[in-house]
Amino acid sequence: MLSAPSARRENAADPYRWLENRDSDEVLAHLKAENAYLEAQLSEQAELREQLFEEIRGRIRETDLSLPTPWGPYLYYQRTTAGDEYARHYRCLRPADGSLKVDEASEQLLLDPNVLAAGGFISLGAFSISPDHQRLAYSLDTSGEETYQLFVKELADDSLIELPFTDCDGSMTWAGDSQTLFFGELDDTHRPHKLYRHCLGSDAAELVFHEADGRFFLSCYRSSSERQLILQLGSKTTSEAWVLDADQPQASFRCVAPRQEGHEYDIDHGRYQGQWSWLIRSNQSGINFALYQAAEPTPEREHWQEIRAHDAQVMLEGVSLNQQALVLSLREGGLPIIEVQPEGQASYRVHLPDAAYSLYVQDSLEFDSAVIRLRYEALNRPAQIRQLHLATGEQQVLKQTPVEGPFDADDYVSQRLWATAADGTQVPISLVARRELFDRSPLPQAGEGLGERVKKPAPLYLYGYGAYGESLDPWFSHARLSLLERGFVFAIAHVRGGGELGEAWYRAGKLEHKANTFGDFIACAEHLIATGYTTSQQLCISGGSAGGLLIGAVLNQRPELFAAAIAEVPFVDVLGTMQNPDLPLTVTEYDEWGDPSEPEVFERIKAYAPYENVRAQAYPAILAVAGYNDSRVQYWEAAKWVAKLRASKTDDNLLLLKTELEAGHGGMSGRYQALKDAALEYAFILKVLGLAAH
Repeated sequence: MLSAPSARRENAADPYRWLENRDSDEVLAHLKAENAYLEAQLSEQAELREQLFEEIRGRIRETDLSLPTPWGPYLYYQRTTAGDEYARHYRCLRPADGSLKVDEASEQLLLDPNVLAAGGFISLGAFSISPDHQRLAYSLDTSGEETYQLFVKELADDSLIELPFTDCDGSMTWAGDSQTLFFGELDDTHRPHKLYRHCLGSDAAELVFHEADGRFFLSCYRSSSERQLILQLGSKTTSEAWVLDADQPQASFRCVAPRQEGHEYDIDHGRYQGQWSWLIRSNQSGINFALYQAAEPTPEREHWQEIRAHDAQVMLEGVSLNQQALVLSLREGGLPIIEVQPEGQASYRVHLPDAAYSLYVQDSLEFDSAVIRLRYEALNRPAQIRQLHLATGEQQVLKQTPVEGPFDADDYVSQRLWATAADGTQVPISLVARRELFDRSPLPQAGEGLGERVKKPAPLYLYGYGAYGESLDPWFSHARLSLLERGFVFAIAHVRGGGELGEAWYRAGKLEHKANTFGDFIACAEHLIATGYTTSQQLCISGGSAGGLLIGAVLNQRPELFAAAIAEVPFVDVLGTMQNPDLPLTVTEYDEWGDPSEPEVFERIKAYAPYENVRAQAYPAILAVAGYNDSRVQYWEAAKWVAKLRASKTDDNLLLLKTELEAGHGGMSGRYQALKDAALEYAFILKVLGLAAH
């Protein structure tokens, strides 16, 4: 086993706190030693990793053109080129015939991130064209710390201005005059807390709003109509919105509804029943949200009129406004639903081919457009951009993400199963595998009828998250095919704490109910084993960030259930982090996990925190991945966790830590690096399961 550097035990209760000394020679040496140890342990797999990388790369169309987006006199689009890490951004003149055909003669290169990256890390934040199409505002993070520098490019002559502001959150929102920009600033805890107004030609910026409450994040965006600017303030439980006429950027924002603890709402502006109006999504009458309307001059709360009542069975997740129709994003029975209300016509729901899928409004296009674009994908179906004609409901697939080489979605079976948690709650599981693994027979759970089940247990990769009300809807992955083609089953556990079954599902997996998240995941694993999909010797689990907390917790509770685990940027030192309000995001997280300065909350978090609960027992093989510049989950969480596991565990199974020394929360930038990371993780799993030769 790897020996940790000589640790100076600064705190008897936490012997690995020294790993929090960022930039110290001792810490950097330790992280580099862990990276070297990983490479040594996986050295025999160098050929396999390269094979996996080339496999995955071979399925991706490296040179491609994105679907052009019409706006004003132009089509805007991106090109990817083989060998380049990043897509280039272009525009061309819009064809007179209304088609989406790119006119290469009028093509203009707007931005090339490959040049800007110069081989290093880069992340593009804002990419915002001014309303008059004369300027591009964009922001860049060059470290992975999610702190951005701001730029404005004159598109007539490609001249560039670097705005003289620091600690920016990356947002850039144009006012209607194409001269005024609004941008956000980060505080010492990396929270967007100030909104500034900047007029081009000036070196100064005017402070517009300061959010002093450490629980609240600040953001600014244009309404669907593009006639209004919206300043949104939000904690995990409470919202407040302010609005400003986009054509009067020097005026003051006005408050729509002063914050009231527990009241969450968001607002948009457009036309409703022929009148310029505000549409407000609010939980004031129920946790699944209702929809309200207010006349343009009077957006304040006392003028709201309910137009869609709260429904205890259906979550209203979002609203998209268009001159032709009102589009509602709903969630019902664990699935996303799009409901359209065309102006003056009966409403309808969008019908789709798969039983479990991901679906959302990708682009409402120009406000007066007769169509919108939906993004749709499933575990066995690559992402499609579907054009929806609002008046008729007609759908047209404009573009499907290509899969190079032989591929047929019908060669894979996608299923929705249900596991029973300890308290009787039914927990959904989405699942996909090669069709030849299945045999038609009664499904294993009462009430499910006839369907397809696996002929014999197979290696299975189970993924989970379960926090912040985020819905982990099924998605397609080019990389995942490398596992499916090797006989794996891939599954997603839709545990409580996520938003798949509405707001109540989220609330049942946070604060004092957080243990449900872990119990649900274990129930899903047990169900997949009991019904013959896999065995504990073939079951691999994975999660990232708050999903890494999930992985760490279930490993402590039921390590014998799993053969291998991958924890990416894992939030495993949750108690230590939540006790340090000076760390980025800690205060804003109190509404999710609780404030451990309260004794009962301290004990509750301590009872499940992965780092605190590492003990002398056998653990499965573990791969942990961290980003040294991660501002959300500090690198030391994974490093301390692995160090404590090394000292405590009673087995000889692989325990590996990889720290990306030039990356943040999202890992290394660039599409090829992401493929190499996937190849590393898959090679690790294949090694642990003894399948590396296949």
